[in-house]
Amino acid sequence: MGSKRYTVTAALPYANGPIHIGHLAGAYVPADIFSRYLRLCDHDVAFICGSDEHGAAIPIRAKKDGISPKEVIDKYHLLIKKSFSEFGISFDNYSRTSSKIHHQTAQEFFKDLNSKNIFLEKESEQLYDEAENQFLADRYVVGECPKCGFKEAYGDQCESCGSSLNPTELINPKSKLSGNKPVFKKTKHWFLPLNNFESFLKKWFLVENKDKWKTNVFGQVKSWINEGLKPRAITRDLDWGIPVPLDDADNKVLYVWFDAPIGYISATKEWALSKNKNWEPYWKDDKTQLIHFIGKDNIVFHCIIFPSILKATNEYILPENVPANEFLNLEGRKISTSKNWAIWLHEYLVDFPYMQDPLRYTLTSNAPENKDNDFTWKDFQAKNNNELVAIFGNFVNRVVVLTHKYYDGNSPEFSEINDSDKEILREIYSFPKIIGDLIENYKFRDAVNTVIDLARTGNKYLADEEPWKLIKTEKSERVKTIMNISLQICAILGLVCEPFMPSTSEKLKNILNIGTISWNDVSLENPINLKKINKAELIFRKIEDEEIERQLQKLNEGK
Repeated sequence: MGSKRYTVTAALPYANGPIHIGHLAGAYVPADIFSRYLRLCDHDVAFICGSDEHGAAIPIRAKKDGISPKEVIDKYHLLIKKSFSEFGISFDNYSRTSSKIHHQTAQEFFKDLNSKNIFLEKESEQLYDEAENQFLADRYVVGECPKCGFKEAYGDQCESCGSSLNPTELINPKSKLSGNKPVFKKTKHWFLPLNNFESFLKKWFLVENKDKWKTNVFGQVKSWINEGLKPRAITRDLDWGIPVPLDDADNKVLYVWFDAPIGYISATKEWALSKNKNWEPYWKDDKTQLIHFIGKDNIVFHCIIFPSILKATNEYILPENVPANEFLNLEGRKISTSKNWAIWLHEYLVDFPYMQDPLRYTLTSNAPENKDNDFTWKDFQAKNNNELVAIFGNFVNRVVVLTHKYYDGNSPEFSEINDSDKEILREIYSFPKIIGDLIENYKFRDAVNTVIDLARTGNKYLADEEPWKLIKTEKSERVKTIMNISLQICAILGLVCEPFMPSTSEKLKNILNIGTISWNDVSLENPINLKKINKAELIFRKIEDEEIERQLQKLNEGK
């Protein structure tokens, strides 16, 4: 397989609060697994993300905290960026939408589409708070969802059913600024006429690529298109955001869902500049594969609105896939930032230092790929102790300790192999291909469980062969073959666990004294040959009951 070019994006997190495990499970861990795997296959990858620093949620947070919107975005951008870095999310660039390059890029998009007469310009009645003298965009208003009846739906989205909304659709709307019932007032806005893109979207999404999408993605987009698309305002009456670049657009800013996805492009430009590369092939060459990793609440924006904007330019490629995940719940309840019912990444990293991989592993093996799933602290402990420590870590430790005990840490050469050895070698060298195929099909849960299956295979092989018994008999020569094959299993584990558990892979490669291995170079015909290996070290540690009790107490106290 030759080298290909990929642009991989992960949803831009709002810079109005920290990252929690629901965010990680939804977009960031799967995107990181995919990007790390592609690099191991020697592909050209730009893995892009950044803080989303516009939209009504930012000034609302600023008001609540008694600080300026700029202070809010600076505080949370730095916290989010640091958390991702410490957790091992391998972005090529983590940018921010307050950057100059982003403002310019978003305004250029608007001007380009405006010059092509794509937009509708019209007056409409919008919700207005008379007490605050302000139009109520998106998050400034709450009310009853017209689709599911949820009482606390936002003006842009219902958190309960995931429907995308307009503020004027809410039943019994209420201003978040004053608590008053808003009135209707006329204002002029620019609209993206999505109805004009219906035939394109039907052909591209529902016909030409219908077999690519996950069922949850296809179902949501199909129902949207079938309901009939309507023009959507892409400007807002706000004083926080990117100014609309027209003379007659006083105090208007670009709608955050117009500017945020363009952030992927501006972040790619910024990255390319720093590397002295050309950014355009990553967005304009149809040989490039563009993949968006998101949660289900962002499906409409990435499969209808952003592709329509890209199509309207006549220059940009369209996404190859949008593998959106469902939601992750916590201890049987919906994660809620307002109720502090969440596990915050920056706090986890303090409470469990050097334990990024057990969380990555648990979130992946329990990923909400096709339905909402639940994270529990007890399950996290069980997965760490019963799978990572008892199966994976135990196998590696036994092999390394025995190699040092019998052969002073030198990987023994085997002289002859029997049929069962040939069978086990065939089996273990099939794992990279099986796991790689699952990753390429966005089946990360199956892929990481297959990694553990490889460790199980190693444990069973050792238990069946019993080298500790044979070493004491006239069959001690046979032990060389057993230990050589066991070391090869360890080396393959070191390769295939890297996308999921990068620091575990690094520890394992250090113990085995192996450098970087290309995913496609490992095969039965090209086995991994180890020489001198280092002493055993603890790859995983057991998590004690008291640690879990402390976390459950902290969660229930809302602290």
